[in-house]
Amino acid sequence: MLIHDAPGSSTSPPDPPGAEGLRERHFRPAVIWGGIGAAIVVLVAGQLMSVHIHALGPLTSLFRDYAGVPKSATTPWAGFLLALIGITARARVNALAAAVVIDLIFVAIRTVDGRPFTVGNGPTIVLTAVALIAALRWSGIRRSTALRTIALGALLILATKVGEIWLDITAWACPQVLDSYVEVADRALGSPAWVVGHALDIAGPVPLGIVRWVYFELPVAAIVVAAWQLRRVTTGVWPSHHLVRTFLVLGLVGPICYVLFPVVGPVLAFGPQGNGLELADVWPDLVPALPASVDSMPFDGITPRNCMPSLHTAWALSLFIHSRRGPLWLRWGGAFWLVCTLVATLGLGAHYGLDLVAGAALCLTVESALRDPERGWDRARVTVMTLGVAVFAGVLLCTRYLAIPMATYPAPFGIVILGALTALAIVFYRTWFADRPGDRVSPE
Repeated sequence: MLIHDAPGSSTSPPDPPGAEGLRERHFRPAVIWGGIGAAIVVLVAGQLMSVHIHALGPLTSLFRDYAGVPKSATTPWAGFLLALIGITARARVNALAAAVVIDLIFVAIRTVDGRPFTVGNGPTIVLTAVALIAALRWSGIRRSTALRTIALGALLILATKVGEIWLDITAWACPQVLDSYVEVADRALGSPAWVVGHALDIAGPVPLGIVRWVYFELPVAAIVVAAWQLRRVTTGVWPSHHLVRTFLVLGLVGPICYVLFPVVGPVLAFGPQGNGLELADVWPDLVPALPASVDSMPFDGITPRNCMPSLHTAWALSLFIHSRRGPLWLRWGGAFWLVCTLVATLGLGAHYGLDLVAGAALCLTVESALRDPERGWDRARVTVMTLGVAVFAGVLLCTRYLAIPMATYPAPFGIVILGALTALAIVFYRTWFADRPGDRVSPE
């Protein structure tokens, strides 16, 4: 993506005669309708599941974005701004103004009714209108580019809706959580959630407020990076890879582990937000005594089991990676967002240190699968992906089956875990980033 910003063209040449042209004409409509059909199936399935477990379904949540109180104020605007990248400047200004006006109208209505303040209706409504206008009235490269960025924006919004019901499913499907294992095993890394959480308590409200805002507004930074990468698409120039692809794939793959390795986090399992279900209210002041054995612990049917791996870490790392070949302000912004996100994931008690290691390994693996598609599946790509899978699986297996030895002998286990992640990062860098002759692993 930013590392290899060698863009390809999305301009469609005239259809050649013969089979090639026929394939081109029939392939793209099939992909479009297939994607729409798959999205409808997933949304309907999520809605039916939400009825079964008495949760907010994706279709209900989407309806609220149109005519009710949006669950998220950030996501509709993030998807909308991403969609605007692919339309002309004049259409962009008109769409943005319409979205702001509609949002203000909804805010006024909610204020009169005494309902909570939020935004998000305007961008959802205008995004739908722009999609219909592009599909029915525009033509050629203008239509193709607009629909492509609109699809990316819509996917970002719909993926969030599906993700919300999936989090509810993890709570319903996993009555037991494995926080006891992770807390004990995390001593191999020095119990970083306790260290950083205590440091943030000492630092005071300003640093805490900064990292909290960065943690929850990750989509804002993602849209900035994606907008820079896709800045030339209105002229038909598309990058071969961009941040949105990585974000969406991470959001698809990562949550599968939530039901395979359910964890709620130290602030809930060992802290003041456990509502009586915590093992001990000691986070972040005191690391619990090392138990003789570990076992799973019951937790409520509401709290998402969304800690292992840390997708916030994976997303922030992918944002950092995709900002590396941008201008100086973008590179510094990517580094700032990564550091603050790592501090927040630990300091807010949302994750253990091993969650971050697993999230980083997942990010580097997924990024290696998507980057430089024109390069093909050469040995270098397969090598870094294999190493990434090994590190990810190794962290989960060691945490589940070697927690007590990891806490008993923290130094060797900590060196192995951090050494494996460092080796993965080095291989990743040499495969995708190194520019000096002899440094970069060449494709075969």
